[in-house]
Amino acid sequence: MTSFTILVADDDQDIRDGIEIYLKNEGYNVLKAADGIEALTLLKSHDVHLLILDIMMPNMDGITATFKIREEKNIPIIMLSAKAEDSDKIHGLSVGADDYVTKPFHPMELMARVKSQLRRYTQFGTYEGNRREVIIDGLVLDEEAKNITLDGEAIKLTPIEYKITELLMKYAGRVFSIDEIYERVWNEEAYNAENIVAVHIRKIREKIEADPKNPRYVKVVWGIGYKIEK
Repeated sequence: MTSFTILVADDDQDIRDGIEIYLKNEGYNVLKAADGIEALTLLKSHDVHLLILDIMMPNMDGITATFKIREEKNIPIIMLSAKAEDSDKIHGLSVGADDYVTKPFHPMELMARVKSQLRRYTQFGTYEGNRREVIIDGLVLDEEAKNITLDGEAIKLTPIEYKITELLMKYAGRVFSIDEIYERVWNEEAYNAENIVAVHIRKIREKIEADPKNPRYVKVVWGIGYKIEK
């Protein structure tokens, strides 16, 4: 069994220590940081598979840290925040976070989300079909390598962005509702999923479309959902 290393960054030592206890009970290795700067330093010297990152931290907050992390790494990031407003959740997701947990939270909920993100990161899921490569013009999905290229250049997608793109590419031409995308990718019942899915679609378009406002690949079907054109 692979031993994963998880980095917990939070300026509250009690929260860091509490999360560490639950993670270690699940068999994970744990690194801890008190702010974004310390988290980035640890990332340079350790092989980290997932981050649990508080938004509000001194010296460097979680939003800024996520921006910097996404410049080089696509490992899953779960954000923590005492803020429960949808706008804060969307902000966190828009800068590259894969999931968002509002404080106070039940430790077992966080553990479930950690397992879910690690599963996506290491496996990216297995959808129906036997094709190993999907080609739509210059966009190529390599199922074996678990990557997507555009005109021969690798596209840096987060695990969630990859899962959405993989789903839409493997069933090109089919329209998926917002709820169906959410339930297939997040593996949980959809609830207020519209903004969350829309944020990730926007990020995907920014990475694969020459003109995100006039997309070639990822199309919206108003009132229904999204599809990728064949």
